Amino acid sequence: MQTAILVLEQLLNGLQFGLMLFLLAAGLTLVFGIMDMINLAHGSLYMIGAYLIATIAGASGSFWMGLAGGIAATAVVGVVLERTVMRRLYQRDHLAQVLGTFAILLMANEAVRMVWGAQPVPLNLPAQLAGPVQLLPGFSYPAYRLFIIGVGLLVALALFLLVTRTRMGMQVRAGASNREMAMAMGTNVRRLFTGLFALGAALCAVAGGMLGPLLAVQVGMGESILILAFVVIVIGGIGSIRGALLGALLVGIVDTAGRSLLPMVFGRLMGPDAAANAGPALASILIYLLMAAVLFWKPRGLFPAHG
Repeated sequence: MQTAILVLEQLLNGLQFGLMLFLLAAGLTLVFGIMDMINLAHGSLYMIGAYLIATIAGASGSFWMGLAGGIAATAVVGVVLERTVMRRLYQRDHLAQVLGTFAILLMANEAVRMVWGAQPVPLNLPAQLAGPVQLLPGFSYPAYRLFIIGVGLLVALALFLLVTRTRMGMQVRAGASNREMAMAMGTNVRRLFTGLFALGAALCAVAGGMLGPLLAVQVGMGESILILAFVVIVIGGIGSIRGALLGALLVGIVDTAGRSLLPMVFGRLMGPDAAANAGPALASILIYLLMAAVLFWKPRGLFPAHG
């Protein structure tokens, strides 16, 4: 019974983490797939969003006001960044894009350190979601984590409807499949790029605000999660929202379950001392083994948008 509860808990943790990864990967995969833009500064928008949400929430005393204000402010930051810097990088090669956006990432870290200091900024849970919820007899799960899962599913549904049921979504799908043809058919590319960048920035802020109370809101928080987001879009297929969702769920569940369950398995097979070293080491590379396996069978990802 205890093992079943542990497995269920880790599946829920993986689902929660995977859905937050999806919010980051969705904007990143659209920018990469349509703009052909490698944006290493994407994680900085996640960090800036978390800081803005924490600051507004602390000043207003309301987590919800902080969340709404921080998301809107981060979308504005995304628009300004796209219009002032990113437009100059669209026509450059990928090496120039990597160097340029990496420079933005470093500058964003230093700007955040100058404004907020080097110490983490607190972002408290909303009081309404601070307690646990009993899902099964003998099994309770934090209400806030369930809230994150609900928000992630709603955003995924909203993105699906946006991409499949709206004119902007039609242009997004056309641009992901054949950017030159979409431009020839009259798509306002500048407006589309700005809208996509603002949407990606807002999704980053949602993820930062959701994960902020669980993880530390600190300088450099976007870099490690950016690596995971790139793994997600490689697994799912560049330019594909459906691929980003499936890839994020796979990565979230494999990463979370591996870190908790592998040390237990190794402990039974190898003893506690060996498990203490081998378990975490193998768990940390599981998602990269998953990516390698997917690319071996599907070199363009599970659901590539191109072709």
